[in-house]
Amino acid sequence: MDNHDQQPFISHLVELRDRLLKGVLVVLVIALCLLPFSNNLYHFLSEPLLEQLPETSTMIATEVASPFLTPFKLTLSTAILLAVPVLLYQLWAFVAPGLYAHEKKLVFPLLFASTILFFLGIVFAYYAVFPLIFAFLTQAAPEGVAVMTDISSYLDFVLKLFFAFGLAFEVPIATVLLIWTQATTVESLKQKRPYIIVGAFVVGMLLTPPDVISQTLLAVPIWLLFEMGLFSARFLPKKQQQL
Repeated sequence: MDNHDQQPFISHLVELRDRLLKGVLVVLVIALCLLPFSNNLYHFLSEPLLEQLPETSTMIATEVASPFLTPFKLTLSTAILLAVPVLLYQLWAFVAPGLYAHEKKLVFPLLFASTILFFLGIVFAYYAVFPLIFAFLTQAAPEGVAVMTDISSYLDFVLKLFFAFGLAFEVPIATVLLIWTQATTVESLKQKRPYIIVGAFVVGMLLTPPDVISQTLLAVPIWLLFEMGLFSARFLPKKQQQL
């Protein structure tokens, strides 16, 4: 590789570094702003479980540093989530110069839609899924067993579910991208619908606690969002869709 080829490559690396630094800076600023409210954030996050616990039960901290580190971890995770639009914009600004005009018209709306869907998945998990899951789990405790959840374990549990439901709500984006890149067609996906429904329940089984309610609450949205992706793909330009 000669100097002429190295200069564009180095300039791309410099631009990538600058955009990564901007993203990290935004996350740090948001985290610093949220840090004074870290305990309030954790209380809000724990409400779905606290409402289901027996009156004599509470949440506990089994490690010495957990009362500080667990809310701090939640604050940092929240900062990353809130910074997602900025992070995606930095990604878009980095790759946009290398895209064709028709690609730019589709990629930016997909990035915007994927962000909205991810947050919708988190909201759905918190308000619709968590109350049912925790009601089931607390009532399933054997007689004589006091349900007293560790705050760190609870945070890890809900963050995994947030990620699972946020990722599941990206199904329409994945469906549109598969059709747009001509990896498949609407008709082909329609023929595979039974397998996709079964796959949705398998994913629900793997990503949620071992109860039918939470598995169904993840599998059904995946299926419905897949259907939404099929419907949205019909509005792709014929040139990309090639049905």
